[in-house]
Amino acid sequence: MNTAAIPNPVKDVQGDDRWMSQHNRFLLEAKEREPEVIFIGDSILQQLPRTQFWKRMFEPLHCLNFAIGGDTTQNVLWRVQNGELDFVEPKVIVLLVGTNNHENTAEEVVGGILELVSCIQQKQQRTHIIVMGIPPRGENPNPLREKIAKINSSLAMQLEDLKHCTFLATDPTLFIGHDGKISHMDMHDYLHLTNRGYQKLCEPLLDLIQDLLQEFIKVENTSQDSDSLAGDLAVKDP
Repeated sequence: MNTAAIPNPVKDVQGDDRWMSQHNRFLLEAKEREPEVIFIGDSILQQLPRTQFWKRMFEPLHCLNFAIGGDTTQNVLWRVQNGELDFVEPKVIVLLVGTNNHENTAEEVVGGILELVSCIQQKQQRTHIIVMGIPPRGENPNPLREKIAKINSSLAMQLEDLKHCTFLATDPTLFIGHDGKISHMDMHDYLHLTNRGYQKLCEPLLDLIQDLLQEFIKVENTSQDSDSLAGDLAVKDP
């Protein structure tokens, strides 16, 4: 039995029900908003909206962020199966999760992410899914980095030919120096990203999202000549 692929909500061990409150807020946002792009995952995505990079580059693309800190694959799977993607029709979904699955092997984490992709595709058959590679973590070389590398390598192979899905590899050399260390200038606690770290992680993501949205616009015959798709969408629908 692969626990990473079995939907499971977070237990309210602290007694404030914050996790379920966030889930319920996402349900309301899904009903009230019409996002082009949805981000879903753990704290690495959750903290992105606090950056200027999000406000300047992602907000104009009509994005919603459904990420919760500490979530594992099974937690995100529960949220997807319980309504977070039921009242939206996004063109792109960005998925980044797996770094918190400490009790699972690399193979189990891969299985959990593949189950998530399958579940999302069942609910959003016309949406393109971007599965992001998990960034490395820890100041110095460690077993978790090795586990993450195995997860990313396996996902790259298993998602290669899947329709309407792209694996976006996270180049570890963007964060790991020649001495094998990760700088606190990129990850302030050697896990969560700084503004500089988010820029490294998200510039390739932004390029891919823009390319995908342009393809949707072409299909809908609403494309416009512009150097900036973000600017186009911001003008089109403020």
